[in-house]
Amino acid sequence: MRKRAPGLAALAWVAANVLSLPPPASAHDVELTSVARIFLDQVDQRRYVLSIVDALIPPLQDSEEVLPNGCARLPQRAGGLSPRGFAFECAEELNFDDTITLPWSFEGVVVLARWQDQTEASAYFRGDGEKIPVNLGGLRAGASSRARLSSTYFVMGGEHILFGIDHLLFVLGLLLLVRGFGTLVKTITAFTVAHSITLGAAVLGYVSVDGGAVEAAIALSIVLLAREIVIGPGRDQLVYRRPWLVAFVFGLLHGLGFAGALGEIGLPGADIPFALLFFNVGVEAGQLLFIVVLIALERIFRGVVRYRIPRLQPALGYVLGSLATLWFLERLPGVWSA
Repeated sequence: MRKRAPGLAALAWVAANVLSLPPPASAHDVELTSVARIFLDQVDQRRYVLSIVDALIPPLQDSEEVLPNGCARLPQRAGGLSPRGFAFECAEELNFDDTITLPWSFEGVVVLARWQDQTEASAYFRGDGEKIPVNLGGLRAGASSRARLSSTYFVMGGEHILFGIDHLLFVLGLLLLVRGFGTLVKTITAFTVAHSITLGAAVLGYVSVDGGAVEAAIALSIVLLAREIVIGPGRDQLVYRRPWLVAFVFGLLHGLGFAGALGEIGLPGADIPFALLFFNVGVEAGQLLFIVVLIALERIFRGVVRYRIPRLQPALGYVLGSLATLWFLERLPGVWSA
């Protein structure tokens, strides 16, 4: 990558910002709090300045270990930057999934990022005793391309549903209750629409999520489904007459669970809806894959299930209910501590 010194306008901008920084904190403040402070300023499309605020913290020498891949330190120019900071250039703009690794043993670091579009973000990053990884998603760095953003959040959504055993068991419970392909399509669609609504509302800040209570309630929803599976179909049972309605109500709850796992998306506001869309698409892809596998297995072993194990469905209900009850009891303390 060709290294060019920052232009005069960029250098003037950096100098003005460095001069406007608050006075450096003393080493005693860092020793007292064990928290360092740095600034990350974007001075051009692919150029940045990393500035250490606290006095007597050693300068960052090995920039290759500090900077993300594709980034390189620019040469220091007389009269340009503060001696406590250095400029660097990247092949592409810094992304939400890039990481700056600070080789410090402090408890953590507070970083203030000032991006070229005049937006600012600050966050605290905890160290592991040897280094402090600064994930730029936490500072609302943008995405270099829609393709990179969509693929990252699609994979996150798929991994969450496929490794989220409680959500998968709820879907299994729905499959055991539903009779007929048309009803199955309506039920799964209702579940999808419902959790998409609450997932979006929670991530966009319209609904607050109490993680402990939500996780306990999700476990309880599986217990309720398991009870209906064990009892079997009845004329007055809503879960058999209107399974899509039950799936919609419980889907609202599960959407909050997805939002809790996703957490706050560390992206500029304009990128959040796109990331949310592909996270949800990933969730649906994983869910559909699970359903297809279950249907395929059911067809393979249909003869065994029908003739040799006639009580399989109630037995599965007991297994689901037992697991979900255990999860509910394990998660209950999180409700009181919330």
